[in-house]
Amino acid sequence: MRGARADAHATIMNFTLDWLPQTAFTFVLIFGRVGTMLMLMPAFGENNIPARLRLSFALAFTLVVFPLVASGMPTMPDSLAGMGTLLGHEMGVGFIIGGIARMIVMATQTAGSIIAFQMGLSVAMASDPSQPGLQGAIIGNFLTLLGVALIFVTDLHYMVLAAVYDSYTYFPVEAPLMIEDAAAGAIEAFSGAFDVGVQMAAPFIVFGLVFYLGLGLLARLMPQLQVFFIAMPANVGIGLILLAVLLTSVMGWYLSQFENTFGMLLGSGEAARIG
Repeated sequence: MRGARADAHATIMNFTLDWLPQTAFTFVLIFGRVGTMLMLMPAFGENNIPARLRLSFALAFTLVVFPLVASGMPTMPDSLAGMGTLLGHEMGVGFIIGGIARMIVMATQTAGSIIAFQMGLSVAMASDPSQPGLQGAIIGNFLTLLGVALIFVTDLHYMVLAAVYDSYTYFPVEAPLMIEDAAAGAIEAFSGAFDVGVQMAAPFIVFGLVFYLGLGLLARLMPQLQVFFIAMPANVGIGLILLAVLLTSVMGWYLSQFENTFGMLLGSGEAARIG
């Protein structure tokens, strides 16, 4: 009787020892992709959020994703080099997708820089919350923080989380990295963010064109008068009033572009279900 119990205990121990390494390896692979993506994704990867909080959320979300994708994970290689190659592949996928998604936030900084230039506030710089160590226009920083807040308020952050999970459908673990496609996607995302930023700032471009054209004509009619110096307070005041009036429309356009971009990452069916 004791021998049977000992054999059963040894069998359980062997099963446990065989199961734990594969489970730990699978968890590390999933965390490599999920953690890298969340550190770069808009809303979740902002520098204003403490690094420990972001890391804790990445670990928690990895536990959520683990039972959903564990069946598609490869078996643990016998060599340390093979493990490192798979982990590097997963981190590379996370860096590519997260970096492309991060470029969406550049639209608010582009729009803010253009708006500040048209209002004469381009020299008013402050620390950029989305890019550590760099400075940006105050209006751009305001639009960036407002965009992040609106992403959470409108529940668009669920699309970000769904994009993390959906990446395993479009980028399998054992598939090679598509460097050329990633480069093309990064260029398209960068140009798209610039286009969205210019579209957000389009009313202010028209305002600046009309305002400075009028000042130029007035300066030609009255050369003795320092027209641009006198009109600077009016330029700032009218620009702030115009910003207050158009802020809802500007940020609504930004959110629609944000939703469309992540809708392409998710696929039309998944995006419609979340929306």
